[in-house]
Amino acid sequence: MMKKKKWMAAIGITSALLLAGCGSEDAGSDSSTGGEKEKENTFKVGVTQIAEHPSLDAAFEGFKKALAEEGLEVEYDVQNAQGDANNNAPIAQNFVGDGVDLIFANSTPSAQSALNATKDIPIVFTSVTDAIGAELVKSMENTEGNVTGTLDNHPEAIPNTVKFIDEQFEGKTVGLVYNSGEQNSIAQIEMVKEAGKNTDLKFVEATVSTTAEVKQATESLVGKADVIYIITDNTVVSGLDSVILVANENDIPLFVGELDSVAKGGFAAYGFDYADIGYEAGVMAAQILKGEKQPSELPVQYPQNLKLVINKKAAEEMSIELKEEWDSLAEYLE
Repeated sequence: MMKKKKWMAAIGITSALLLAGCGSEDAGSDSSTGGEKEKENTFKVGVTQIAEHPSLDAAFEGFKKALAEEGLEVEYDVQNAQGDANNNAPIAQNFVGDGVDLIFANSTPSAQSALNATKDIPIVFTSVTDAIGAELVKSMENTEGNVTGTLDNHPEAIPNTVKFIDEQFEGKTVGLVYNSGEQNSIAQIEMVKEAGKNTDLKFVEATVSTTAEVKQATESLVGKADVIYIITDNTVVSGLDSVILVANENDIPLFVGELDSVAKGGFAAYGFDYADIGYEAGVMAAQILKGEKQPSELPVQYPQNLKLVINKKAAEEMSIELKEEWDSLAEYLE
């Protein structure tokens, strides 16, 4: 009788263990399915950026904010070319090989390399000055491809800057330092010269190919330029400290192309917040990832809310006397 009870108990224990084992497998299966579903609902976005710079970084933050507010789960693969255009192509090619859902290109060279790498994966760009001239899109309204985005060139920014220099400063020779290998820069220099046609201004140029050349190029303008104007050139802006140093030492007013460079020590700029154009690019990306729109259905957008900002400390460093009439035109950084 005792043997029979022991045998029955053994069967009970074995059955319980088998049931427990089945229960554990089901739970693991449920957990795995949940993980797979979560992974399926997560988008992979490749981020390619030409260099580290406050404006570009702000644009990326705005981009991420927009996607988060749209309720999308996103895994970002962030790659920085460290100011070397030769790094853009392999970055883009790696994104294609990885099969990302979308590429966010944060600069003109980044966007060009991304488009060269794929005609299938959606590309959303920002911090681009001339999307048509860079051959990214056919037109602002109809991009006719897998790419769209937002520009960092307000139509009135350069004309307003040139007009301000012409009307508010006695010196009429403007020094320009830029990378002649950047389509973004070539387009802006042409705009500067076009805006200067109806003024008394003359322009003297110094070109660079790397950030290491920026200081020497700027020094070459001393004695020639009454004012220096730095557009949103990625190479030069990466070496802006050198430009500011030369401007301060020689009391040359330094105009810049965006507000972050004003905060860094430039005298003045007509600009906007790069976080805003990044955010608008993020809204576009969300529409694409959700399947609501194709890139070709989203027109390229200009930045909004242009404003003049003057750095008072920089004005003092460059021996610029602030005029009372500027109070109604500009915002001041103390």
